Amino acid sequence: MIKAAVIGATGYTGLELIRLSENHPYLEISVITSREKSGKSLKEVFSWNGKYAELVFEEPNVKKIAEKVQIAFLCVPSGKAQEMAYAFLQKGVKVIDFSADFRFKNVQLYESTYYIKHNYPELCKKAVYGLTEIFRKEIEKAELIANPGCYPTSALLPLIPLVKENLIEKEPIIIDSKSGTSGAGRKAENYYSFCEVNEDFKAYKIAEHRHNPEIEEKLSFFSDTEIRAIFTPHLLPINRGIFSTIYVKFRTKSEKINEYLKDYYKDSPFIEIVPIGKVPRIAEVKGTNFCKIGIFEDRKRNLGIIVSAIDNLIKGASGQALQNFNVMFGFPEDTALPKVSLFV
Repeated sequence: MIKAAVIGATGYTGLELIRLSENHPYLEISVITSREKSGKSLKEVFSWNGKYAELVFEEPNVKKIAEKVQIAFLCVPSGKAQEMAYAFLQKGVKVIDFSADFRFKNVQLYESTYYIKHNYPELCKKAVYGLTEIFRKEIEKAELIANPGCYPTSALLPLIPLVKENLIEKEPIIIDSKSGTSGAGRKAENYYSFCEVNEDFKAYKIAEHRHNPEIEEKLSFFSDTEIRAIFTPHLLPINRGIFSTIYVKFRTKSEKINEYLKDYYKDSPFIEIVPIGKVPRIAEVKGTNFCKIGIFEDRKRNLGIIVSAIDNLIKGASGQALQNFNVMFGFPEDTALPKVSLFV
């Protein structure tokens, strides 16, 4: 049994991680932290009815927590995670970080994207990007995992194998993504309130979203040339889910692209390449750790169209973190991860 701490456990991703861990036979959540809710139990704060109902929120004291756990899940904002990760690693505690603090190998790119100085650039070199299906071997040996962003997960899973095998042109790559409002975290801003989101659909942070450089850096890692992608996020009037539509130029027919991705992911329990002509839906992946991918081709315009669907809180965050945990500690990769949609 591996004992874990969830640092910053009152946000959507922290709570989702605890919920998923309720049924994990090899993982015990021993510590949860919150400065605001310190001294109160999960049941008191969230009317929790699971086995962790009586677990009490603590102050995030790394020294004390490190004596109780073998791994820390950091569900704290970018900028704050780097200090905590360093402190836990110094104490011999492995880390899975949900923030962007260790996602970039290029520290200058991180700093210019997030406007935060990185105090531990050496850890960026050490960190493994936690896109499980792509970096599985590296994750097995990792001490520090940088959990990917939710939008990048939906885009990179279909794109990386195709870039790696040179099955698509390097440009254009246009990524049009839509996310449920939980992707913004638990915020009180008017922009995310029910009346502002309900019965509306809008793009935001056009040409300036922080996930764009993350996507480009990871794609470029598998290319012989630097890749530039156009990424536009949109806000859907739903709680959870991401649907990405990606426009590229195929170097071969769509049927071969489909078959290649099927073969590439044949040993990946959470990637489903749907039959040609079928469109994945958010409803099919909601509440699961799946990424469903569909391949289409507009032959009149010589364009390939790739669509992918994930649950942003599970495959895009807490589920992928748990998947990475399973790989890190040698447990079956799909342990405690849901495969049946909430709509089934």
